[in-house]
Amino acid sequence: MFTNPFSRQPGEVTPDFHNPDWLEHAIFYEIYPQSFYDTNGDGIGDIPGIIAKLPYIQSLGVNTIWLNPCFSSPFGDAGYDISDFYQVAPRYGTNDDLRRLFEEARRMGIRVLLDLVAGHTSTENEWFKQSARHKRNPYSDWYIWSNNIWTRTPPGSRHQFIAGMSERNGGYMPNFFPFQPALNYGFANPDPDYPWQQPVDAPGPQAVRAELKKIIKFWLDMGASGFRVDMAASLVKDDPGSRATIQLWREVRTWLDQDYPEAVLISEWGIPERAIRAGFHIDLYLGFPGSGYISLFRKHQWGGGFGPNRRGFSFFDREGLGNIAEFLDEYGPQYAATRQAGYICLFSGNHDTSPRLGSGRSREDLKVAFAFLLSMPGVPKIYYGDEIGMAGVPGLPSKEGGYNRTEVRTPMQWDTDANAGFSTAPGEKLYLPVEANSGDRVVSEQENDPGSLLNAIRQLVIIRKTHPALANHSAFQVVYARPGRYPFAYVREGGGERVLVVVNPSSQPADVEITHEQLPPAAGAVQTIWGVQNGLKPAPTGWKITLPGISAGMYKI
Repeated sequence: MFTNPFSRQPGEVTPDFHNPDWLEHAIFYEIYPQSFYDTNGDGIGDIPGIIAKLPYIQSLGVNTIWLNPCFSSPFGDAGYDISDFYQVAPRYGTNDDLRRLFEEARRMGIRVLLDLVAGHTSTENEWFKQSARHKRNPYSDWYIWSNNIWTRTPPGSRHQFIAGMSERNGGYMPNFFPFQPALNYGFANPDPDYPWQQPVDAPGPQAVRAELKKIIKFWLDMGASGFRVDMAASLVKDDPGSRATIQLWREVRTWLDQDYPEAVLISEWGIPERAIRAGFHIDLYLGFPGSGYISLFRKHQWGGGFGPNRRGFSFFDREGLGNIAEFLDEYGPQYAATRQAGYICLFSGNHDTSPRLGSGRSREDLKVAFAFLLSMPGVPKIYYGDEIGMAGVPGLPSKEGGYNRTEVRTPMQWDTDANAGFSTAPGEKLYLPVEANSGDRVVSEQENDPGSLLNAIRQLVIIRKTHPALANHSAFQVVYARPGRYPFAYVREGGGERVLVVVNPSSQPADVEITHEQLPPAAGAVQTIWGVQNGLKPAPTGWKITLPGISAGMYKI
């Protein structure tokens, strides 16, 4: 049951790092490069394609691109299995193409962040090939190897070894798929009975740390503005509370603040209090099964019996049977703990989150969802295609380790020409098929439609940028939130102004009264800045909120 999550916090994070000023107004746009725009007709998106579409990205009002992995890889896991951290994969272009993307984007006021896979490599990586040799060499301890192929992990351990795949007498520990051997950052508490568990200060783990900084420096010097770090909590093994991993990232952040103070680190961690304490500027608020994020948009597809939030209705379902408390009870303490030191990223979707936000939702449903996403505190992120309501292609066979995630990785839909304007390649040669019945879910159809989702998002971005109360760090306070009830109302305040945001995803109208104690009187007349006109009116002892079904409003008070 909803109480007051903002009074319960796991321990406020001390703001002991510098955050670049540009983050205060950052809005991210995630690009899955193989599915964005193909310029050479091979059916796979490429970096020149991203460069060609920079004017479109700029028109959205976003100012930061997060680019999924674009490095050399055998693509067993869509590029999250890297064979060379210093080379762009040929299917995307060259290092010079990526440098040009950095330069052209920066000229247009857009920063580019790369995806940093810090915890593992591909088995095709030369480091691993050397580490797998029988004779000891400088790379022997860069990965976690058992001392012989018959070694078993300690009782109760969740770790496993892949044995019999190399001349080395031992097995390697994977970080996820078997072809992703874990880099050796050491063990927080090595077990002396298992000598393959090296401490974090051993030469091998220290060499890996040094190489991590080298990779970061290489791309920052070329023009990148920072990194989203994949599986950021996975580095140091058997690390209760992630204490040693937190210390590792704090060392990286200290170095960054000294040498690259404008660069940012975003974590795929999902526990903001830990990630921000570790020195990350931003933590992605992940959609794990049973999480508060899932309860917003995807509860009916996820849940699977994990935790208290089992399958059911999401808050942003038009049936009006969701529960905003499932989100707030988790998000509130994390927000309260990190608001002075870093940012939480709420997102429309990503390459791992299935199904797409647009699946099963109308244009009006999505406008309400984006009114929420683009008015909450933190750094918002739009997944490519969500701005036009792409629904994905359910039921596809797995592509490059995507499995059920494959459906959300289909090509961007630019126009009504063949292949939705993504590529001139024959349809059967596309990386993935486009939506068969895209309707108006293409850029060209929405560009000139004033009522389109695309143009609504552009308006919301402008409003966020022009109202200091909606800046990323401005204050946030819940005004109306009841379990199983609608609407959800909250105040953002900063820069001398106050904005009330009210969202009603339910198909039924919402009509509630709130007191002056919940929302103090306005200094002047109420001004509608987006959405339902006159949805907020003064009442004898407070305020009256009246919204029709599937609507939202923002009011300067």
